[in-house]
Amino acid sequence: MKRVQYHRFGGPEELQLEDVAQPEPGPDQIRVQVRAAAANPMDWKIRRGEMKMLSGSRFPRGLGHDFAGIVGAVGPGAFAESVIAEEKNTALKPLAISFEQAAALTLVAVTAWTGMVQKAQVSAGQSVFIAGCLGGVGRAAVQIALMNGAGITGSCSAAGREEALALGVSEVVDYHEFDFARYRKRFDVVFDTAGKLSLSQCSVMLKRRGRSLHIVPTMAKIIGSLLSSRHSLVFGNPTLETLTSVTIACERGQLIPDIGRIVPLSEAIPTIVELEKTGLPKGKLVVVPGGRTGAGRLGFIFADWTD
Repeated sequence: MKRVQYHRFGGPEELQLEDVAQPEPGPDQIRVQVRAAAANPMDWKIRRGEMKMLSGSRFPRGLGHDFAGIVGAVGPGAFAESVIAEEKNTALKPLAISFEQAAALTLVAVTAWTGMVQKAQVSAGQSVFIAGCLGGVGRAAVQIALMNGAGITGSCSAAGREEALALGVSEVVDYHEFDFARYRKRFDVVFDTAGKLSLSQCSVMLKRRGRSLHIVPTMAKIIGSLLSSRHSLVFGNPTLETLTSVTIACERGQLIPDIGRIVPLSEAIPTIVELEKTGLPKGKLVVVPGGRTGAGRLGFIFADWTD
């Protein structure tokens, strides 16, 4: 089978589309025929070696973590024709959404759910600030906050203002002109999905019992989150409970991904490199090894570290 992989940490030039043996599942694992896979910034951070403490240094390593597909075998990098996944980190794909939509939504929705619901416990009437409200995690966080009845202020580029308002953000701030001091003690939750806010800036913006959430783990934020319960790092935790909650929200139309472009596996490497360098396309980049899929009857959604 074909797989996008690399043999050492480094830049985009390390990516290769290569033939590899069909993987066999071990105990509590399943083999999934990938119908669609989505790109995330985490993919190239791991490739660069920036997250080796979490990912390990085993090679060759497949690229990609989000996918949706069909279970091909039960027993023991998502940009491939088949992947091995831990059964505990998979869930049935909602029938109403396509494989492309499922792949585009999984990791960002799981991360946003972990932050907004499990850590911050956002509830009706609360005030939430989301930095990067039109990014993958930011967009999902906005939709989850709305589901829970919170009021939302969000930052994005000036060009994204109308899109953010249409998404449900009630007050949109141009991040180029953002002044945290104007929002002193204004929010119950500050969710920095863009890695733009310091912990001290978040503290100024928070109410007395407020919490800040962060998905970009700088050393200052790692130390700060260990020293204060007010600040938390957020990592997507694909438990069955979380995946089930995300699935229900999808079926109700409350969580909808934004897909920017869909390409075949043969075009995955140059398109991923373009995304890494330019940030384009806007919206999720989805790779479909077997061509466009549409809505499938049975499949799985996932997020995992298995390669």
